Amino acid sequence: MKLCRYGEVGSERPALVDAAGALRDLSSVCRDIGPAELAPDGLAGIAQTDPTRLPRVEGSPRLAVPFTGLSKFICIGLNYSDHAAEAGMAIPSEPIIFLKAPSAVCGPNDDTIQPRDSTKLDWEVELGVVIGSTARYVTEAQALDHVAGYCVVNDVSERAFQLQSSQWDKGKGCDTFGPIGPWLVTKDEIPDPQHLGMWLDVNGVRRQTGNTRTMIFGVREIIAYCSRYMTLLPGDIIATGTPPGVGMGIKPEPVWLRPGDTVSLGIDGLGQQSQRIRRADHG
Repeated sequence: MKLCRYGEVGSERPALVDAAGALRDLSSVCRDIGPAELAPDGLAGIAQTDPTRLPRVEGSPRLAVPFTGLSKFICIGLNYSDHAAEAGMAIPSEPIIFLKAPSAVCGPNDDTIQPRDSTKLDWEVELGVVIGSTARYVTEAQALDHVAGYCVVNDVSERAFQLQSSQWDKGKGCDTFGPIGPWLVTKDEIPDPQHLGMWLDVNGVRRQTGNTRTMIFGVREIIAYCSRYMTLLPGDIIATGTPPGVGMGIKPEPVWLRPGDTVSLGIDGLGQQSQRIRRADHG
């Protein structure tokens, strides 16, 4: 299934995408797509619904984050060896974990707001893994049993903020720095998360092309590793790292995002998203 939420901030409604690509309102089936719906029983209940009996959503409404109830936005740094090389950093011996603030989360096509004093705004297409059942000290063999589905994430980064210290959170957790969606695609539609093509364009110019098969640490290993240090709860998301092609790594000079730029990105089977860059309100 492809699950999503639509509507303006604060009035989002649950929906699914039917076989023809149309949105179908799920409000008669569930109030929202939250932790209860992401659990195995919740997803099974939604899967029994006949999409043709659901109201079709007309027009082109705003797409919201495709699920709610997130308690943790976990990110894995330098998880592609060629991205580590372009960043001038060593290949990690174990996953590098950092967190984005929940207030960074936004819809897949919402504007990216460039913060005050930002000078090095960057992009990162990433595979997002959404947790569906509580995971604590799980093994790699058990890891995917705890996944509800997958989605596209743009790990927007302000490099000047990020590299001011050894802690990256400041440059990763600004408002609107975590677009998620357009859909949450349930894991039954993605039999192997390690074979997904990824791409990202800036103003129509291809900047990133990659595949999840080149991750240093795969999805199973990442889930098991994170569950050793924090309990993963339904609605939590893990962004699993980015392939090469970020603005920071462009030679001979880095390329940074500016107000008016458009970033478009996608992953095979998971849809695509697009953000326009705008300056923060200085009023």
